Amino acid sequence: MKTVVHTAQSRGHANHGWLNAHHSFSFASWYNPERINFGALRVLNDDVIAAGAGFPTHPHDNMEIITIPLSGVLEHKDSMGNIAQIKAGEVQVMSAGTGVTHSEYNGSSTEELKLFQIWLFPNKKNVSPRYDDLELKVADRKNKFQQILSPSPDDDGVWIHQDAWMHMIQMDASLQRDYTVKKPNNGVYIMVIHGKVGINDVTLSTRDAIGVTDASSISISAIEQSELLLIDVPMNF
Repeated sequence: MKTVVHTAQSRGHANHGWLNAHHSFSFASWYNPERINFGALRVLNDDVIAAGAGFPTHPHDNMEIITIPLSGVLEHKDSMGNIAQIKAGEVQVMSAGTGVTHSEYNGSSTEELKLFQIWLFPNKKNVSPRYDDLELKVADRKNKFQQILSPSPDDDGVWIHQDAWMHMIQMDASLQRDYTVKKPNNGVYIMVIHGKVGINDVTLSTRDAIGVTDASSISISAIEQSELLLIDVPMNF
């Protein structure tokens, strides 16, 4: 087993007033040659968007884009004709493929919007753009790994064009769980949304992350009540 630890404090940070963003990997004006990607995982942005603010219409192509609201309401509009409001407990996916434009705004005029935006490199280029969102049963992640994304439209969660999986789990204090890596040669990037856990003799706190490779399973021990996001991705693609 090999690991790389990214503490919350080591992330890139940009506060634009309307947007307070932390970057796990090089993004926009923040560049770290040692933090370009983790396998197929290219972007993990931890964004806080002020009330009424957001990203105006902008383009993407050949990227799998996943958005996980943590609190508040996200308003989405895109060139495929999709208009949606996404809130905590839901997940949104967009395969940019040959090209798509979209806008993302805080749907509240009074409350902040907090979300993770995640980009994964696809395993197929120039596919037809597609959009989906799904309401999740948050209770299904209580002390167990809830799958929220996979490569298959027939499996739980949303799906993308990549041999990648995402899970979320809410763990009670003192609980231990083993996560099984979904595919040989995949690595797993684990973000502590909140709480404190132990992984491979490393203690991780809120917004700390660890990347694990060369492992078939990963043991996670909750030191206190915690919630985690696990991103299982190909390391060679």
